[in-house]
Amino acid sequence: MISVFENRAPKVFFILGFLICFSLISVRVVGQVSPAVFACDATKDRKVVHYGFCNASLGRDARVADLVRRLTLQEKILNIVNGAGNITRLGIPKYEWWSEALHGVSNIGPGTNFSSLVPGATSFPQVILTAASFNTSLFEAIGKVVSTEARAMYNVGLAGLTFWSPNVNIFRDPRWGRGQETPGEDPLLSSKYGSSYVKGLQQTDDNADPSRLKVAACCKHYTAYDLDNWKGVDRYHFNAVVTQQDMDDTFDPPFKSCVIDGNVASVMCSYNQVNGKPTCADPHLLAGVIRGQWKLNGYIVSDCDSVEVFFDDQHYTKTPEQAAAKAILAGLDLNCGSFLGQHTAAAVKKGLLKESDIDNAITNNFATLMRLGFFDGDPRKQPYGKLGPKDVCTAENQELARDAARQGIVLLKNTAGSLPLSPAAIKTLAVIGPNANVTKTMIGNYEGIPCKYTTPLQGLTASVATKYLPGCSNVTCGNAQVKEAKKLAATADATVLVMGIDQSLERESFDRVDLRLPGQQPLLIKEVAKVAKGPVILVIMSGGGFDISFAKHNDKVTSILWVGYPGEAGGAAIADVIFGYYNPSGRLPMTWYPQSYLDKVPMTNMNMRPDPSKGYPGRTYRFYTGETIYSFGHGLSYSKFSHKIVKAPQTVSIPLDDGHVCRHSLDCNSVEAVAQLCKKSVTFDIHLRVQNKARHGGSHSVLLFATPPSVHNSPRKHLIGFEKISLKGKSGTLMRFKVDVCKDLSVVDELGRRKIALGQYVLHVGNFKHTLSLRI
Repeated sequence: MISVFENRAPKVFFILGFLICFSLISVRVVGQVSPAVFACDATKDRKVVHYGFCNASLGRDARVADLVRRLTLQEKILNIVNGAGNITRLGIPKYEWWSEALHGVSNIGPGTNFSSLVPGATSFPQVILTAASFNTSLFEAIGKVVSTEARAMYNVGLAGLTFWSPNVNIFRDPRWGRGQETPGEDPLLSSKYGSSYVKGLQQTDDNADPSRLKVAACCKHYTAYDLDNWKGVDRYHFNAVVTQQDMDDTFDPPFKSCVIDGNVASVMCSYNQVNGKPTCADPHLLAGVIRGQWKLNGYIVSDCDSVEVFFDDQHYTKTPEQAAAKAILAGLDLNCGSFLGQHTAAAVKKGLLKESDIDNAITNNFATLMRLGFFDGDPRKQPYGKLGPKDVCTAENQELARDAARQGIVLLKNTAGSLPLSPAAIKTLAVIGPNANVTKTMIGNYEGIPCKYTTPLQGLTASVATKYLPGCSNVTCGNAQVKEAKKLAATADATVLVMGIDQSLERESFDRVDLRLPGQQPLLIKEVAKVAKGPVILVIMSGGGFDISFAKHNDKVTSILWVGYPGEAGGAAIADVIFGYYNPSGRLPMTWYPQSYLDKVPMTNMNMRPDPSKGYPGRTYRFYTGETIYSFGHGLSYSKFSHKIVKAPQTVSIPLDDGHVCRHSLDCNSVEAVAQLCKKSVTFDIHLRVQNKARHGGSHSVLLFATPPSVHNSPRKHLIGFEKISLKGKSGTLMRFKVDVCKDLSVVDELGRRKIALGQYVLHVGNFKHTLSLRI
């Protein structure tokens, strides 16, 4: 969302680039800035007591209606852009809507900045690593900390109240530069992450008034957005051709869950087109689905300058006034950018819009600000008013950042006798690699300024004596220090290689074209492994996965860890896992594919399902038919866990009315999951026994998958539930999954209709399988 003008037409860059860059630089210095007056602050302006919109005893709808009727057309237009202007005559200060909080309060958007008063905020792991914890309570806990720090900064004029996070797009393709921002490739995990993080951000501490917001979250980027810039195809011009089946069972579920389960206050539409229509100009997607079907209680915002993009780059309309009208009539409420501010008045004048259309948009915007307390006077006299700089970067918050990283780190490979290392047995530890002593790399993108950093080298050195060599000057590793690295590893008791990539090789507006480690990194790893005296631990720092088959199958590379971008405390968390202070429990939230996958799958092909006739293997673990380097859900532990289903039905009957066509037909392979049927609540319980057979205690993510009957091009298997548990060594526990047939076992047919397939299902937990039959 930041690189708005990157890879755009040169005329746009040269005409507007300097002005926009200057504007962004200016606002990052000034930030939100505590206004001279707060809206509806009767202690500073007595006349506000006569305004209905300032009367807290009135209902929220009445207050919003009163405000809207008082505004002129120009004043209304001031409030459909992110830099909303002040309305001095009514005592309403300006407001900047654009702030970011992807994994901590960020100063990327102009609404938030740091100063000597609050020099930094807690920087949690990048989302892809947090998702690897498969821990919904962690997702929500992080959201709560972020919203508390955001409120504390708002109270001293350094932040806004509207944060355009989380990113819940599906990590469809391993090359996507922004996959790091997402919860991964699975719709259920992404849905649970999105709704949980939103609840953490938005819910007030007592939750006495569910409509009241602590801060307002925003789920983005709706929809089918997962290509930034690949081989000359960029997001500003890309038309995602998506089947209704893929839309309903893959791309839309996380957004639906954000709105329905999380009650998110906002959804952001994306740059790309979907089936020939810009998402921000599609009335079916915005007014029809988000607000109509899902009943969004909030506002719809464009990605930054996406209205301008569909006019200027996609040439979707002939005039800018038509573009403004298309967006607002489609259901857009707020424009990140200035386009609607410049062209909406002319659209009204030309009869393309009615003023009442703008009223609808600003009603949604003002209602959100009402829910945040923006129109309730001085925030220091409201709930959260006592929060301030002392509540940012607390020891407790920083410890949660460390724990989040620990919970997400994935142990991909571990040879007996390798990890965990014993600090008492290690006299010297060789630490080698371009990411071994990095700081900013650990916090990924959409970052803020962290409270402090602990690099991998610092984390390891806290436990044992280390000898450090970068190995490469940077992650591109054009000329590796092979000779020096071999000399170091040959004399050390153990070697840790911290490799991977950074934002120079995967980021917004930059997709990868290769799944191999860059440059001479593979050479450095192989040569060091040949001569190493002790265990060789390979640590991969990245958002996306790699083809590291050379290391996976090399016996001298004794252990492999994937650590994502682990946040401000990443180095401490890595050391905690390597030395066994923490038993790893992360699971991969995305498939790691071989390099050959790229030859068969162009990034522009949106189809999830395989097409054998074209040699197309499909995408993600749900549909992909080819070989993997590491599979979705893979993750080892220092313990050995076993699973057994101790109680589950063999047969489940679907209650159909006597007149249902499938009662009288032998040809029915599925029944439609209509509301009338699903209200009958067809559910059953799966009782599991999970045992830790090792001496090490630890956490364990239990993942429950289902393989449905082969109808409607259904998934090969799909995740239907997960839970994080903790077990002491040599102990066990009973746990239960409640399975809702309509919600958990249904599939989407070729026309986008939700169906319950009839026939045999296989439930998977670890290596254990259970077969059950769904019948009429």
